[in-house]
Amino acid sequence: MDAFTPDRTLDLSGLKCPLPALRTEKALRALAPGTRLAVISTDPLAALDIPHLVNQTGHRLAEMRREAGVAVFLIEVLPPAMRPAARD
Repeated sequence: MDAFTPDRTLDLSGLKCPLPALRTEKALRALAPGTRLAVISTDPLAALDIPHLVNQTGHRLAEMRREAGVAVFLIEVLPPAMRPAARD
């Protein structure tokens, strides 16, 4: 796959759990399939919550990076027909 270039960026810096996951979920519901979303968070729990959310909603977590207290999640919004069954 080519380099991940986001179509949208959601900067959630400074927000604490559960807000990063809730706002990411809201953004994913509003985006069209095929959209690539970058989520930026400074909340340490986002490293657990956002990958879990992506897994539960059936989208694709293309990449997760952490550096100097900032996590960046690169998510691809998949159409319903392409979403795998949610896993726990």
